[in-house]
Amino acid sequence: MNKKMLNYILKRFLLALFTIWIVITITFFIMHAVPGGPFLSEKAASPETTAALQAKYGLDKPILEQYFNYLSGVIKFDFGPSLKYKGITVTELIVTGFKTSAFIGGIAALIAILIGVFLGSIAAVNHKTKLDQAIMFFSTAFVALPSFITASILLLVFCVKLQWFPANGLTTKGLILPIISLSLSPMSYITRLTRSSTLDVMGQDYIRTAKAKGVNYWVIIFKHSLRNALTPVITYIGPMLASVLTGSLVVEKIFTVAGIGKYFVSSIVNRDYMMIMGTTIFLTTIVIIMLFLTDIMYKIVNPRVDLE
Repeated sequence: MNKKMLNYILKRFLLALFTIWIVITITFFIMHAVPGGPFLSEKAASPETTAALQAKYGLDKPILEQYFNYLSGVIKFDFGPSLKYKGITVTELIVTGFKTSAFIGGIAALIAILIGVFLGSIAAVNHKTKLDQAIMFFSTAFVALPSFITASILLLVFCVKLQWFPANGLTTKGLILPIISLSLSPMSYITRLTRSSTLDVMGQDYIRTAKAKGVNYWVIIFKHSLRNALTPVITYIGPMLASVLTGSLVVEKIFTVAGIGKYFVSSIVNRDYMMIMGTTIFLTTIVIIMLFLTDIMYKIVNPRVDLE
């Protein structure tokens, strides 16, 4: 790894840290600027009780002191105590919920990549045939549908009407539909991306040369053409992983999956400021890390890219 590459990685890393700090700062001050408070929903909460609760959680201190205390905690991955789940920290809730979210999102992403690349290659090989048109039709339809719309349709058809699957994600079988809901849109996008990139590569001079030399057709497709056509797909994988993990919030709520989305949505309803801030910062950090790794991976896969 040369010096120029190391400087590029360092620059991107520092930019990622700066972006995370901006997100932390904006999230903190926006949450403290929201009218009301986290204890307004407490039954018969007297001014004395509210003041005691604010003192317990350090909400009675000056705003800047709260900010620097919170910032020092975030550096240690300590997002403070939950204001609604008594005796449990936000970090514990995030770790517990993210295990399920990461499992669902990881499988959905793997399905999207493998099937998307396969269907895109098949469509490119059968360019302008009925098979190509069918693949493009369904991929366009699923790209246009957000994951929560797909989830609602699957819930209605396979849980309510056909009753093939449970309407919640509390069992292994109940996780099948959430995984499908999360994988369809990115899978369709990867299909279209792979198809267009493969068609572009197949028109290059070195592919025509390989054909003229009598190289096996499938060797040309999967060894020479597809390997170079996957560069745009690799660029998309990072944001896609982040999107699947963070986009599972509403899908998890629809299927009652005990993931991080459950805590995030309930924290908004309950005005659990600590949980809202912790979840927002955590998920945003995942997105930034994925984008950072994608930039590095893109350069490794395609060394011709200008680092500037």
